[in-house]
Amino acid sequence: MAVPSAIALPSGPAFGPLAPPVLRDRPIRRVRIRSRAAPALAFPDAPSLYPWLARRFAPGEATLWVGPPGPVESLLEHLYAGVVATGGRVSLLEGANRFHPYRVGERARGLGVDPGEALERIRLARAFTAYQMGALVERWAHEVRATRPTLLVAHELAALFFEAEFPPEERGPLLRHLARTMAEIARSTGRSILVTSTNGFNGFPGLKEEGPRLFDLVRVRSSPAGVRLEAYREAAHLDLLHRPDGQRGLEEFAPDPTQEVTAWAGPYRPIGRRSRSG
Repeated sequence: MAVPSAIALPSGPAFGPLAPPVLRDRPIRRVRIRSRAAPALAFPDAPSLYPWLARRFAPGEATLWVGPPGPVESLLEHLYAGVVATGGRVSLLEGANRFHPYRVGERARGLGVDPGEALERIRLARAFTAYQMGALVERWAHEVRATRPTLLVAHELAALFFEAEFPPEERGPLLRHLARTMAEIARSTGRSILVTSTNGFNGFPGLKEEGPRLFDLVRVRSSPAGVRLEAYREAAHLDLLHRPDGQRGLEEFAPDPTQEVTAWAGPYRPIGRRSRSG
C-alpha cells in the first residue's frame, strides 16, 4: 500500500525555529491563485453520513470539529475516504501524529476505491514541534497552489503549542498569527478548511477572533450506542451506531435520516459463549 506523500520542509540554514518577534510583527502575505477556480468539494451519495457531512462545509470558510480524539479520528478516516472516492484531494497538517493509512485505505476500499490510489490523493505533513507546525502553516498556501487539493485539514494543529516544554508566553501570539494565516489562505484560495480541536476554541487561542470565517461547528460525542454528531448551524444531529459486520437492523425497514448504522471504532459485545469440545 502506498504511503501518503508529505509536504517538504525546507532544509539547511533556511529552516529553524520561528522567532516569536518575527511572527508577531510580520504582516500577512497576500496569496492569490490567478484565474484558476478552486476544485469543488464533493462526497458520495451513500451512506447517509456523507450527505450530512457535505452540508457542513462551505468554500473559503472553516468547519470546526470538537470532541475526544478517538471518535474524531475515526470520523476523519471516513471523511478522507469520502473525499478521495469522489476524485478529490486532501491536504493534511497533522499535529497529533495519529494518521493511520491502512484504516483510511480500508475505508476507501469499502467505497470501491483502490487503497493505494486513495492514499496518493492525501498529502500529509507531520510536525513534531510547535515551530515546525508554524513553518508548515506558513507554507500551506504554496502547497495549495502546487497540488490543488479540494479540502484542507488542520488536525489538532494547536496541540503542540500546549506541550510542557513550549514557552507559555509565546503560545497566544504564535497561534493568533497562524489563525490569521489560515484565514488568508481560506479567503484567497476558496478552499474549505476543517479544523479539529479537542478543547474547542479554548484549545486554539485566536481561532474564533482572527481565524477563517466559521461556517459550522460540529461537536462529536461518544455514547454507549456509538457516536453522536451535533451541528450547530442547522441544529441538526446524526447518530452513528455500532453494528457488527453481517448483522441486519430494523433501520432497513424504517430508515431514520438522523441515524447512520455503520461499523464504528471500538469492540462489540459478545453475543454468545464459545462452545467447548468434550
